[in-house]
Amino acid sequence: MAMSQVVNTYPLSNYSFGTKEPKLEKDTSVADRLARMKVNYMKEGMRTSVDAILLVQEHNHPHILLLQIGNTFCKLPGGRLKPGENEVEGLKRKLTSKLGGNSAGIVPDWKVGECVATWWRPNFETMMYPYCPPHITKPKECKRLYIVHVSEKEYFAVPKNLKLLAVPLFELYDNVQRYGPVISTIPQQLSRFHFNMISS
Repeated sequence: MAMSQVVNTYPLSNYSFGTKEPKLEKDTSVADRLARMKVNYMKEGMRTSVDAILLVQEHNHPHILLLQIGNTFCKLPGGRLKPGENEVEGLKRKLTSKLGGNSAGIVPDWKVGECVATWWRPNFETMMYPYCPPHITKPKECKRLYIVHVSEKEYFAVPKNLKLLAVPLFELYDNVQRYGPVISTIPQQLSRFHFNMISS
């Protein structure tokens, strides 16, 4: 039997959190976002984005760190890569922009692990799929989710207009209405890993 990979998770209380200047969203609505995506597609081709699954633990259960915008919308930290940018380096850049401190000395040591999921956006619509539909020859976006191993202690600086939430896997599971198809299926994608709950 193949051994499952181990992910060390540390208590949420090990981490310290501060704030930094707001990171304003480029778009005020989903329609604006899709329109901007269309313009960028004409210039650069398919959008490639990378998101991080950052795991901590509370009460011996894995929790994922999500950024909350406003009162309802949650997203994984990450974002769009520059054309030709390496996925791992790009994800580190995005994480530092979203959660790193204001000086180089207080940037977390991002250890990007393996890619656990790939999602495709066939058209300029909100729907994404964990496969590229066979009739689509030019998908508009490819999004990859990576596990990022969080060190035992870190400082995260959260933009003032966002909240950082630690959400348990059991709340995400099958909760498409609240979290959408990408985030709500993370528990299944992580089921092949063994979580090493380290209490300190």
